[in-house]
Amino acid sequence: MTREKTDFWVGLFVLLGAVALLFLALRAGNMSSFSFAPTYQIQAHFDNLGGLKVRAPVKSSGVVVGRVSSIGFDNQRFQAVVTLDLEEKYTFPTDSSASILTSGLLGEQYIGLTPGGEEKNLAQDGQIQYTQSAVVLEELISKFLYSSAEKEGGQPAEPTLTPPGAN
Repeated sequence: MTREKTDFWVGLFVLLGAVALLFLALRAGNMSSFSFAPTYQIQAHFDNLGGLKVRAPVKSSGVVVGRVSSIGFDNQRFQAVVTLDLEEKYTFPTDSSASILTSGLLGEQYIGLTPGGEEKNLAQDGQIQYTQSAVVLEELISKFLYSSAEKEGGQPAEPTLTPPGAN
């Protein structure tokens, strides 16, 4: 094999390796599904976000309809504020609800939108009124352990008053 052929195959192999690394980096950063479709932004307030991250998917009926664009904190309401970028081709009624859900038992977290029944739809800078925070596994376990420990120990006995000399 000539030197030029060897250089070509080595170069091709390096290029394929670089493409594979780029693909893995995009998958790890949850950026593999770039969408250049026009979007509109809405906000939702949550008491607890769990492990929700920026660029997490927003799904309705299992279909990705948008992405989380930013996460902040509202100092007046003392709640987390999540800004969602929804694709314009998907519209949701103003009384829709948002929940933070988990893919599988320990999978990534995403926002699930459940459409409401209003005729008027959410628009740019709209706000979702009905939200459900993330279920945090550690909190569930601690509540379970606390309730089972309470059942084990039972209720404390009430002190009984005995009249003097009744022993």
